[in-house]
Amino acid sequence: MSGQCIGYARVSTNEQDLSIQQEALKAAGCQKVFEEKISGNTRSGRQALVSALEYMRGGDTLVVTRLDRLARSMSDLLSIVSELKDKGVQLKATEQPVDTSSAAGKAFLQMLGVFSEFETNLRKERQMEGILKAKAAGKYRGRSQSIDRDAVRRLRETERLGPTEIARRLGIARASVYRLLEEDKKACP
Repeated sequence: MSGQCIGYARVSTNEQDLSIQQEALKAAGCQKVFEEKISGNTRSGRQALVSALEYMRGGDTLVVTRLDRLARSMSDLLSIVSELKDKGVQLKATEQPVDTSSAAGKAFLQMLGVFSEFETNLRKERQMEGILKAKAAGKYRGRSQSIDRDAVRRLRETERLGPTEIARRLGIARASVYRLLEEDKKACP
């Protein structure tokens, strides 16, 4: 029984572009491509992946460009592969010799998964080392502010809006508005 090729494309941030993956998946014969812009560190919140897994039927093939587009940890990768296997769905990667329809492809899948997780862990270690070094040198300032404090204050003072409405208008968490307003209270006795 021959099924269809279903593509899955993912990048980590909204600033990144999916077009290279989209083209590769179309060239690989994918009739439908599920795509999303979200971190691959966990399966949580990856609605396009959930939709792709629900969409596929026995005999279909899930195609990705590289395994790290599908999962960043070995446990997530094995979980997804197990789910695919249970449905009778194969997995292929266009840029890596991964094809779960063959013994060699399955072995290569597991090796790549281990190395991908190892690379992720090394990157995290290097990042932490860099942060510690920068902190020791007094150069680390943490993440840049993502909340426009002046806009929060302006909405509170001139329009007399409450924290819930301010959060809704600015597209930020209500807790962030409360925290900022509390900081302002403490700063002005």
